[in-house]
Amino acid sequence: MSVSETCLGMSDALSTMAGLLTPELDADVRERLQTYAWRFRRLFPRSDQFRQGGIYLHGLLLDGERKSIQPLSQRVPGGDEQRLQQFVSQSPWDAAPVLREYRACMTEALADENGLIVIDDTGFAKQGKHSVGVKRQYSGTLGKVGNCQVAVSLHYANGKADYPLALRLYLPEVWTNDPDRLAKARVPELERGFKPKWQIALDLLDTVREEGLPHAAVVADAGYGAASEFRAGLEARGERYLVGLTGEEAVFADPPHWVAATPKSPRGRPPTRAYLAEDAPRPIAVSTLAATLPRTPLSWRTGTKGALAAEFAWVRVWIAHDWQRGVPVDELVPAEEAARWLLVEWRTDGTIKYALSNLPAETAMSQAVYWWKERWQVEQGYRQLKRELGLDHFEGRSWNGFHHHAAMTFLAYGFLALEQHRAHDVTNTEDPEDSRSPVSGEAPHGAPVSPPCVAPCKPFSILPVASVAGHAAGI
Repeated sequence: MSVSETCLGMSDALSTMAGLLTPELDADVRERLQTYAWRFRRLFPRSDQFRQGGIYLHGLLLDGERKSIQPLSQRVPGGDEQRLQQFVSQSPWDAAPVLREYRACMTEALADENGLIVIDDTGFAKQGKHSVGVKRQYSGTLGKVGNCQVAVSLHYANGKADYPLALRLYLPEVWTNDPDRLAKARVPELERGFKPKWQIALDLLDTVREEGLPHAAVVADAGYGAASEFRAGLEARGERYLVGLTGEEAVFADPPHWVAATPKSPRGRPPTRAYLAEDAPRPIAVSTLAATLPRTPLSWRTGTKGALAAEFAWVRVWIAHDWQRGVPVDELVPAEEAARWLLVEWRTDGTIKYALSNLPAETAMSQAVYWWKERWQVEQGYRQLKRELGLDHFEGRSWNGFHHHAAMTFLAYGFLALEQHRAHDVTNTEDPEDSRSPVSGEAPHGAPVSPPCVAPCKPFSILPVASVAGHAAGI
């Protein structure tokens, strides 16, 4: 193929991606989408892949109950079920560089040093046993054990917006122990070994860290925070964190007194481990300690029905994991250096939540609560990804198909988030006064405050087929 023919094919593909999505939008919005789309062109080896990507993206943005390939192809101008199936499930394009470019785009526009990386699971209910990674397992999305896939996800949130960062399917051991099953689902060789969810989360975190994503801390629920290996991995990476606990973990309420073991003889080797002094207080369960703590009422955000509030405690503790085995003498550190924060939340419905943090000793409780509650924004984001953009509508069975589909939903979410953020900036320029009255304890002084219309607090505008998909000005 000649150079001129290649350039013409690239131009046609770009027109497909931008033009199909925006046949009635004004020139400024068309130009922004064209610029957004063009960033990804070089990552699709063939112009036809890029063209089918534009059609697929269009289908995800259009209104419709299902965003699986068959109904999607019938709604989109130029849609062809067989070609879209090939693009998502069989085409060899690599989702990793596409997502890397997507994250770079979002970082340029939305990220700052106050952002949080939120780690969580998201589940996908399934029928049958052939979809890659499917098993009867617990899913927080389902709220129970069910036949489903589970993926580990990273999401970014700050006072400007939120957006998904990365997602990788978790493969239970019943899958990783079955080479034939892995081969049928076309799982790449490098992904076939078993990894617990916390390890997948750290791997994804390493990816975004290498890209230089600015952030202040990592936040995760007890599904990750209860794993001591996960917390150790965060600390080894120099990450500040605020992660959930189950309440069963053992902690010291006061600095533990460690005593080096006495050599059996004067000529014996120096002691290598220290053990808790006999007269020192023993550790207690987090939930037991929480029952003794004073509670402080605090609100963190104004909702549609008024201030959202609960009672909290924020105290210093010392982790007592495997304390009976002692600690290596060369790892003993001053008490303040070993101390961690315990956050306890008593909700109005009677639920009690616990979190552990290595935030600095001077950190105010209001700061911790503000960050802890940012997880709500992320939960809303995944609802939008699933309900409006079809993240959980994929019906294929292969590893690449699952991750290709997820990558395309991320691109759709990203464009809408950028447009919503832009619309909010325009509104603030026209009316810089913030009409919200501050709520006591909503955030510490100087912390970023979420604006009232940051995605996805207000649902994205997913328009009917007859209209423009994702009319940016109305997001």
